[in-house]
Amino acid sequence: MTGNPKTPIGAPRALSVESFLLFGEKGTPTRIHPMVMFIFPLSWPGSARYAGSAGRAGLLEEHTARWFVCQDAEMPPRARAVDPGVLAHWCREHLASSPTEEIFRSGHLSVVIGLRLADGREVVVKVRPDAPRVAACVEVQRHLFHAGYPCPEPLTGAAPLGGDVATAEGYVPGGAVLPSADRAPAAFAEAFARLIRLAPGPAEVSSLAPAPSWADWKHAGDGLWPRPEDSEVDLDAAAGAEWIDDAGRRARDRLRIGESAAVIGHCDWLAGNLRWSEDALLVVHDWDSVTADSEDVLAGFAAALYSTVDANELATVEDTQRFLVAYGLARGRDLSADERERAWAAGVWTRACDAKFQHATGLPVTSLSESDARERLRRAGTARP
Repeated sequence: MTGNPKTPIGAPRALSVESFLLFGEKGTPTRIHPMVMFIFPLSWPGSARYAGSAGRAGLLEEHTARWFVCQDAEMPPRARAVDPGVLAHWCREHLASSPTEEIFRSGHLSVVIGLRLADGREVVVKVRPDAPRVAACVEVQRHLFHAGYPCPEPLTGAAPLGGDVATAEGYVPGGAVLPSADRAPAAFAEAFARLIRLAPGPAEVSSLAPAPSWADWKHAGDGLWPRPEDSEVDLDAAAGAEWIDDAGRRARDRLRIGESAAVIGHCDWLAGNLRWSEDALLVVHDWDSVTADSEDVLAGFAAALYSTVDANELATVEDTQRFLVAYGLARGRDLSADERERAWAAGVWTRACDAKFQHATGLPVTSLSESDARERLRRAGTARP
């Protein structure tokens, strides 16, 4: 889903449809506003973003209720209410079948609902505020699905539901959060390179602008930081932790040099958004997080966000280096010196953006450390004399 700042870091540990967990201090990889509690099963593939909307105190419980029993009162107080009758009508109109059972429900200002339909299909309906880029994201996902990329099949376009917009896709449960440790850098990099290769060109779909905030280093605002989605927090007004602002500014300045033609990729390459069958990619989720940018920038986001041996941790400097080398091998051409530097700068930007949000909202700053920022900026070619 789109429209949610990523803040808590970590990833789901349980793997089966029946698995649920209690988020502790490290939470789950996500970009949704913190301190909201909600319910959903870990097996729902988009859990990396939506689960984490609970921040560092989100409680998950088993929630496989009959359709007519589930009430919107079970949603967190700030979640968008979805009238069951309106949703049932939407399903009949756009999926040609009525819901008979609710498999799970999660959300914040967006709502994600797993449904079993009368015709036996299991689907995921996503309801969020209308925005032009939602339709474009579905276009990209549909293109990739038909190209053979492992993603849920889009079953509808973006269609109005009440005052919001909804989409539906096939439900793809199961899979492991991580491939084997020794294969993780290559596996994540190869999956990303394949996505870039199969994705449509930006001119082939409607506009994906604006990018999600954590990827929007080119935002049109006057300040350094973009406005986080679903949040009134002004990151530029948050005093303290000046090293984060310095890291973000230096990364942005490096990204402004040497920009190349845009391609389409996924800007939320957290472990929780992918599932694996041993070392083979099973499925990629969270297709509201596609955006258009230079290939080196997109690869840099992915290299900084993925996980190797522990899905509760983001990539180390060494993990990022291994990803970038593997990405060059996977695409058949090593990154040039300029591309490598821009990739490192992109990773600093996205993690500094998260770190700034964490600082501004009183959360522990876990997305980036000062020493890590210093080393990553050195590799981006922006080390101080």
